[in-house]
Amino acid sequence: MQLATESRSLDHNMSPSTYAALIDSLFQNPAPLFAGAIMVAGAAVMTALKTEVALLWPCVVFLIASGAARAVDMHWYKTRRSMLTADEAARWEARYQIGAMVYAIALGTWCAVALLFSDDAVAHMICVTVTTGYVAAGAGRTYGRPWIFHVQIALACGPTAIALALKGTPYYIGMAVVSAVFFLALKQISTNLQRIFVQALVAREREAALAGQFDTALNNMPHGLCMFAADGRLAVMNHRFSEMMNLSDDLVQRGAGARDIIAACVSGGSISAASGRMILSEIENTQARDIITADPDIARSRSLSWTFQPMAGGGAVVLLEDITERRNAEARISHLARYDELTALPNRVNFRDEIGRLLAIRHDAEQLSALLFIDLDQFKQVNDTLGHPCGDQLLCAVADRLRAMLRPEDFVARFGGDEFVVFQQNLKSTEEAAVLARRIVEHLSERYKIDNHLVEIGASIGIAMTGPGVSADTLLKNADMALYRAKADGRGTFCFFRDEMAQTVEARRILELDLRKALANEEFELFYQPLVNLKSGRIATCEALLRWNHPVRGTVSPIDIIPVAEDMGLIVDLGRWILRKACMECMKWPDAVSVAVNFSPQQFHQRDVLSEVRYALEVSGLPADRLEIEITESSLLRNTQLTHDVLSQLHALGVRISLDDFGTGYSSLSYLHNFPLQKVKIDRSFLQGIDTDRPLTLLRGVARLSADLGMSVVVEGIETNEQLELISADGTVTEAQGYLFSRPVPAMRVRQLLNASHGRRLPDDQVLVLPSRSIA
Repeated sequence: MQLATESRSLDHNMSPSTYAALIDSLFQNPAPLFAGAIMVAGAAVMTALKTEVALLWPCVVFLIASGAARAVDMHWYKTRRSMLTADEAARWEARYQIGAMVYAIALGTWCAVALLFSDDAVAHMICVTVTTGYVAAGAGRTYGRPWIFHVQIALACGPTAIALALKGTPYYIGMAVVSAVFFLALKQISTNLQRIFVQALVAREREAALAGQFDTALNNMPHGLCMFAADGRLAVMNHRFSEMMNLSDDLVQRGAGARDIIAACVSGGSISAASGRMILSEIENTQARDIITADPDIARSRSLSWTFQPMAGGGAVVLLEDITERRNAEARISHLARYDELTALPNRVNFRDEIGRLLAIRHDAEQLSALLFIDLDQFKQVNDTLGHPCGDQLLCAVADRLRAMLRPEDFVARFGGDEFVVFQQNLKSTEEAAVLARRIVEHLSERYKIDNHLVEIGASIGIAMTGPGVSADTLLKNADMALYRAKADGRGTFCFFRDEMAQTVEARRILELDLRKALANEEFELFYQPLVNLKSGRIATCEALLRWNHPVRGTVSPIDIIPVAEDMGLIVDLGRWILRKACMECMKWPDAVSVAVNFSPQQFHQRDVLSEVRYALEVSGLPADRLEIEITESSLLRNTQLTHDVLSQLHALGVRISLDDFGTGYSSLSYLHNFPLQKVKIDRSFLQGIDTDRPLTLLRGVARLSADLGMSVVVEGIETNEQLELISADGTVTEAQGYLFSRPVPAMRVRQLLNASHGRRLPDDQVLVLPSRSIA
């Protein structure tokens, strides 16, 4: 039982295949088993005839019957052709165990009867010799399952040793002892044989598993692999290599040499003959190196990377990789990095490098070249109106027209957005650049048909000519400055760069630096211009206007400050300062007077505009109803819903909203209805020709409509008493503003005006004289 338990424990620790192999070893080579059974049966018959002991004949029958049963069982096992499963192995083990034990019992019984029931020394010698020989032979047959052999020893040799000891003579007792020791030695031998056999099986399994894993990895790797021995013969080739090179299995199986393999690759059309010679040379040189071969089949256009790695004992390993997709991807990435994906024109980086190269290789310093910087006019309106897909098609059409107008030696690129650049070479005069610029303006201004839409745009061009020592960056900068001037001149034209343009740009740069410094040091000052209530004659509101007291330039107007601040992104910070300063100044005025602050579109559309207004009111203590925010019509064009929400929140806060410069830009009467406005300021342009019927009727119509909608009406730019009389005749205009009443004045002066307007006593040296019609 202990042996069986140990065996089962061992079985649980081994794989099913090892267990099946051990059981299979029991049934291998049955010839010695059959021969042994015949010899034992013959020996038993001889002892029965020699001793004439009747009990030996049943033993003979028992031996013959059990031996025959084992022979039949062996035969049945050999008829099997498939590999044993674990369950089948367990069943055959049980059958072998039963047969072995039955036969061992028969053998032990025969020996014990022959020894105990006869005194024939010859019979004794036969039974002891046969039993010893049979058991010794069993040690080499049942090593796979030694515990079965151990039971056989106990059942066959135990009775024999006991019978020898019972004979009582010293020699028989000695023979019993020797037999016992011999049998124990056989037990140890069988155990060692089983251990060796199991270790061999496990090692074989591991080798087979490693070989299988290696084969799987080798044949599933994305690279092709070949290994050549020191004599140049093929040692290993995976399926990927033969598949990529279209090699036959016969070539691989017969162990071809490197020359045969490469020749087959060339004949199969996978590589060219020149590539084959180069590859063969690298294999024989035994040096680590990488090469790339191109496919001779142009339609397939395959690129292959070959890696050669020499081995320590001679020979080489060749790795093969199809890098076609990678090279195509790299080429596409390189193309995208240097070409515009939409128009397929060179991009900014490519153009810059190419111009630098062309300028560097110029041999004739007198040779003229021109760089034309092209900006599309009205493109943004088309893009916003018809959508980006139509805008993209329009850019492609522009690119096609530019290509058609250029010579082969000219170079065109898309610089970004709606900007293009052209580089002209080999010019005889600047007039040739002007001719091309004129043609570009004319052709790009012709109509385009985009998705059944007829589209018209224009073009403005800045031109910079090459000169001694002019770099690509300088050329681009000069052309950009010329373009800026062309757009300032009215667009739809071209302009050559001149040196004074650089001076203008430098002046702009200095102005920007001074503006940043002025904002940091609070060098600005607020002036205030009154808005006079026409019914009461008193100042109702003062508009805050920015002034910059520049140490060199003197007083700088907002007309020069605001556009620069917007371009620099400083308008939000500047507007925040104006708002807070104006609110604090308004607290020094009479309670009936409000302050009006202009908000630029950038300032108005910042995310925290509501928070900024609240903060300015809190820190100054100014009531919200004494603050007016003036916005232009352009502020209402952007993000209408968001604009409406912000205006509604400001109105709910108590702040008054005024629409400034009404009548300029994209004027629309829908603004007066859709947005929560409390005041409309009619632009001074309405006063031109007001002494005639048509302009006066238009002004009064707008004023009456605004008044009917519940809004106050202000007319800007009043300079004469005649203008004042005309606009105030029908009583629809609420307030007026202009030089007739007062120019913008500093904070101290506006306080004096307010005190005079609201009847406060002023010192004699501070009394101001206002127009008689404006302030009583």
